[in-house]
Amino acid sequence: MSHELIKELTLLLSTITEGAAAFVIAVAVIEAAFRTLWLIPQSFSGGEASSGHEAKEDVRLRLGRWLALALEFLLAADILRTAVAPSWSEIGELAAIAAIRTALNFFLQLEIDRAEQRKTTPPEARAG
Repeated sequence: MSHELIKELTLLLSTITEGAAAFVIAVAVIEAAFRTLWLIPQSFSGGEASSGHEAKEDVRLRLGRWLALALEFLLAADILRTAVAPSWSEIGELAAIAAIRTALNFFLQLEIDRAEQRKTTPPEARAG
């Protein structure tokens, strides 16, 4: 196999990986939109306020998890693209993008973990 063929295949795989990320984001947005639409009539039914808050938090957490997964796909695409980047300028650009995506993913995961912890910690333990 020639070097150029491997480079082209790697770039193709990177593009496919980015497409997978876009698909994951699309699924996430569609799911979150439908779940939010489902919550709207429930918010007017006069149910318990904390139950409505928990339902919204659940939608937010699920969306966050999907987005974290999409960021992982995008980071993988960046890594693939870096493997065949011919110039230092392109490598630097990809490194900056990868660093930003990694930071976004880190803070998103941190927020998801905190929300999960709030969800599983009894209210009495949170107050004290």
